[in-house]
Amino acid sequence: MSFFTGLFSNRAKLGVALVTLLLFFYLWVSGQRGWLLLTSDEIPAKLMGLAYLVLPVVGAWALIRELMFGNRTEQMARILAEEGRLPVDDLPRTPAGRIVREAADAQFPQYKAETEAAPEDWRSWFRLSCAYDAAGDRTRARRTMRQAGRLYAGTRNQPGA
Repeated sequence: MSFFTGLFSNRAKLGVALVTLLLFFYLWVSGQRGWLLLTSDEIPAKLMGLAYLVLPVVGAWALIRELMFGNRTEQMARILAEEGRLPVDDLPRTPAGRIVREAADAQFPQYKAETEAAPEDWRSWFRLSCAYDAAGDRTRARRTMRQAGRLYAGTRNQPGA
């Protein structure tokens, strides 16, 4: 399965596709403007053109990295769901739909202990990332999910995994 599976039935994927298309358009225009400035006779214009060409490269790198992160996260979630080990989203919520922080904080030690007991298991890192996210710590949630992804990639390259 790929990113395109369920594209039109999943609002998040549709949003990612739209932003990706807009970014590609921006990168194309930026690259075109950079090339036009590079062909100019004046040195400041050439320097600006070079900067314009660097921006699309950095933007493309960031886009590809984030799409790969999302795809790998989706793969891991699918495996955990098939195994019945995906964290259950049963935390109480505020009337606005946000998770009650105290409830998320109360569940957190369970996932932390699980990860400390099995530091090489991507599944425990994935669940810890979900716990960080539920507790509102998005920075640690992403960092922890990246660790889960690294471990997942390592297990996929091993025989019998």
